[in-house]
Amino acid sequence: MSEQSFAELGVARAIVGSLSAAGISAPFAIQRVVIGDALAGRDVIAKSPTGSGKTLAFGIPLVQRIAAEDRRPAGLVLAPTRELASQIVDEIRSIGHARALRVTAVYGGVGLVKQARDAAASHILVATPGRLEDLLARNAFTLEHIRMLVLDEADRMLDMGFRPAIDRIVGACPESRQTLCFSATLDGEAGRIAARYAHDPAIHQQGPAARRARGEIEHRFVPTAHEHRVEALVSELRRDRDLTLVFVRTKRGADRLVKRLAAHGIDAAAMHGNKSQRQREQALARFESGSIDTLVATDVAARGIDIERISHVINFDPPADSETYVHRIGRTGRAGRTGIGITLLSPDQHGEVTKLAGELGLDHRLERTGSRRAPTDPSAHGHAAGAERPSRRRSGRRRSPIRA
Repeated sequence: MSEQSFAELGVARAIVGSLSAAGISAPFAIQRVVIGDALAGRDVIAKSPTGSGKTLAFGIPLVQRIAAEDRRPAGLVLAPTRELASQIVDEIRSIGHARALRVTAVYGGVGLVKQARDAAASHILVATPGRLEDLLARNAFTLEHIRMLVLDEADRMLDMGFRPAIDRIVGACPESRQTLCFSATLDGEAGRIAARYAHDPAIHQQGPAARRARGEIEHRFVPTAHEHRVEALVSELRRDRDLTLVFVRTKRGADRLVKRLAAHGIDAAAMHGNKSQRQREQALARFESGSIDTLVATDVAARGIDIERISHVINFDPPADSETYVHRIGRTGRAGRTGIGITLLSPDQHGEVTKLAGELGLDHRLERTGSRRAPTDPSAHGHAAGAERPSRRRSGRRRSPIRA
């Protein structure tokens, strides 16, 4: 039996046309299971990994169920970071235009006055909790007309300490609203608040983290002596590739690594919470355009990055847990595309990374490509069986993301 099309899910013709014009012809799995319930007006709780296509899973019903003549704002999406808020707006603005709806991002780091004016005139707001509360405190607009509320990456918002703000914001919305809640996990507090905010919800789970981690991504674990990590990273960056996102644990570490890469002739930019909004947007724009092909980021700063040409994600600092690993590596191989995830690990990190890989069903790959002994030749780091050797100089020509 063939999979349902957007039209067969009940998506309006104008929205289907807008999606088609953007090259989107068929729904992804999370969209197929969520859109029908959401269009029918049901509350939805969905466990969905990063990169699964969840933005359109809530964006399409949001746009279709809100009318141009509705009192504004009528739709609200809460997101943990400004990068994710911007990405959501970029993804749903075109389909919103097809229905004559205005969509605005609300986040810190930009002027309040213009943002307040734009938000008050918009049908759909995509907001970070802190800045939204700032605008509400200034009576820039009211949430009493909200018809649809979306909590995106609810687990991450809780991790960032937004629970009190979320409670206040949800309390300011009408009880008669429709609520859609998306989270990478429904365990613990994330599941409890989702159940608290939603009424008789349809519950959907888009596969466990382990399935997503193995999906369209090749995983490599590279044993590297701590003092040779930069050389190992440089070796990886000199291979044939497209855009590469490098993860570090600290803001200071991101800045320091960019300087060390520059000493090796590699132009990179850092993105973290101490950068201004303008600096972050400029770094992301340079990265997306390809004027630089390496972006060094912390976990929070990279939240919401969805760039098609990211062929490699490299963990310069191993992630703290399996959930963070899935989030990081999920910046490549998104929505059916392919990519390569590389983790550099020193001998003292072997145990924790082995545990992480085992949780994700990747332990066999770790055993094949990893080792307890660090190589003595920095130029030989990370050559898994069958892996290509680094080129002497990467050509200016870029290719599409590498297939696993």
